[in-house]
Amino acid sequence: MRIAIGCDHAGLPLKETVAAVVKSAGHELLDLGTYTTERVDYPDYAKKVAKAILEGRAERGILLCGSGVGVCIAANKIKGIYAGVCHDTYSAHQSVEHDDMNVLCLGARIIGPELASEIVRAFLGATFSGEERHKRRVDTIHEIESGKV
Repeated sequence: MRIAIGCDHAGLPLKETVAAVVKSAGHELLDLGTYTTERVDYPDYAKKVAKAILEGRAERGILLCGSGVGVCIAANKIKGIYAGVCHDTYSAHQSVEHDDMNVLCLGARIIGPELASEIVRAFLGATFSGEERHKRRVDTIHEIESGKV
């Protein structure tokens, strides 16, 4: 699987750890920045990761900022992107299995490298269950997204 990764300056310290986990799990990494500690705007990186997924250059994405919340809000504004902040392994795999989440958001000022590594492995190892109840709920989310409320 190809994974797009992006972060702002606050997420940069954790990005290397996350990138290494992605690669060690046998996935291809598409690193969309940032690459320095110079201040940048997190929505720009959410857009880059979302675009990579929507264009088929990546199957999933990982975004990092200080809290994980900013990149999550920005990513979820983009049709077809289903992002969640996960700071535990259960949420990371359950969000994919039940909710078909395609972007994991992490707060580099909230969690450390060991926990981040476990969370990323849980995210990468999960697949959407396709169970009827989960499919029905995800279909309802798609209806909401298309304005059929």
